[in-house]
Amino acid sequence: MTWFVYIVKCSNGSYYTRHTQNLVKRLDHHLAGTGAQHTRQFQPSEIVFHESFQTEADSINREKQIKGWSRAKKEALIRHDLSRLKHLSRRHDPIRN
Repeated sequence: MTWFVYIVKCSNGSYYTRHTQNLVKRLDHHLAGTGAQHTRQFQPSEIVFHESFQTEADSINREKQIKGWSRAKKEALIRHDLSRLKHLSRRHDPIRN
């Protein structure tokens, strides 16, 4: 079964990141107000990014990674701006600083 990590943009401009097996069904839950507390409070407008994974464990690991990122880094990922993403990663890498 395929798993997904997704990012939705919410009405307050925030990004909400989670994982699921069914993107359409999960977005429907968010839009219906039956999803997470954050998306009940700040209605999501659209899925702005998603990736697929073979296992739930891989999707959870990626979700945790993305949740730890800055807004700028998430936006670079959403835009598929790999050079900016790499730049931001190097800038925050404690081994390189």
